[in-house]
Amino acid sequence: MSTSKVAVVTGGNKGIGLAIVKALCSKYNGDVFLTARNIDLGQEAVKKLEAEGLKVKFHQLDINDEESIKKLGTDLQASHGGIDVLVNNAGMAFKGADTTPFATQAKVTLQTNFIGTLNACKILMPIVKPGGRVVNVSSLLSKSTLQKCSGELQKIYRSDTITEEKLGSMMNEFIEAAQTDKHGALGYPNTAYGVSKLGVTVMTRIHAKLMREQGKNDILVNACCPGWVRTDMAGPKATKSPEEGAETPVYLALLPEGATEPHGQFVSEKKVQEW
Repeated sequence: MSTSKVAVVTGGNKGIGLAIVKALCSKYNGDVFLTARNIDLGQEAVKKLEAEGLKVKFHQLDINDEESIKKLGTDLQASHGGIDVLVNNAGMAFKGADTTPFATQAKVTLQTNFIGTLNACKILMPIVKPGGRVVNVSSLLSKSTLQKCSGELQKIYRSDTITEEKLGSMMNEFIEAAQTDKHGALGYPNTAYGVSKLGVTVMTRIHAKLMREQGKNDILVNACCPGWVRTDMAGPKATKSPEEGAETPVYLALLPEGATEPHGQFVSEKKVQEW
C-alpha cells in the first residue's frame, strides 16, 4: 500500500475538472487521480499532462454507475488506504438553445449533477481519511435558484435540520413534477441545472453536519462556484479561463492541516457566501 496521500477529481478529462487536476499535480503533495467516464478520453488527458512534465494517475469513473463508484473506492482503499481529497466536479448541462423537452432535461440533469454526486459521496466519503477535504463543485445558480423558489421551499432548503433523505425526496419530487410541467406549482423556477446545483449545495451543508455529528471534525466539506468559465458546457463567451475557474475548488481542496473553516459553506472567489 502506498503511503502517499491521494486526491481524486471526478470528471477530470476536460474543462474545469482538467484544470483542477493540473493545479493539484503542481501543488498537492501526493498522488493525483484524474477520473473520467470514457477511458480513452481520460487516458488522452493524462498523456497531455504527462507531456507537460506532470505526474498523474488515471481511474475510470462514471458517477451514474454505482458499481463504477464502488470499484474506485475499493481500489483506492487497497492502494492508498482511502482518499485524502475528493473533488466532485463531474456534471453536465443542456445548452440554452437546446430544444430537448424540459421533462427530459430535468431527469437527465438531476440524475448526473445531484443523484450521481450524492451516490459518489455516499460511497466514497466513508473512506475519506482524517484531515480529508471534500469539495463539491456547485454554481452561483444554486443560490439564485434558491432565491426564485417559493418562500416555503427556501425555508426548507436553508434549514439546518433538513436530512439527506428529505433532500433526495424533494429532488425526486421536482423531477416527477417536471414530467407534467407542474414544477412551477411546487414553487420551483424553470431551471433544471439550477435546481440540480441547489441540491448539491444543500447536500454539502448536510454532509458537513454529519461529519461533525460523527466526530470527524477535521474533515472539511464545502461547495463552491468556479465562476463563468470557458468550457464546452458554458461556451466561448464566458469570462474565466478553466485555470481561473479551478482556483476556488483547489483552494478548498488544499485547506491547510488543522484548518476548521470554511466547513459546510458555499464558497465563491475564495469567499464564503451567505446561504
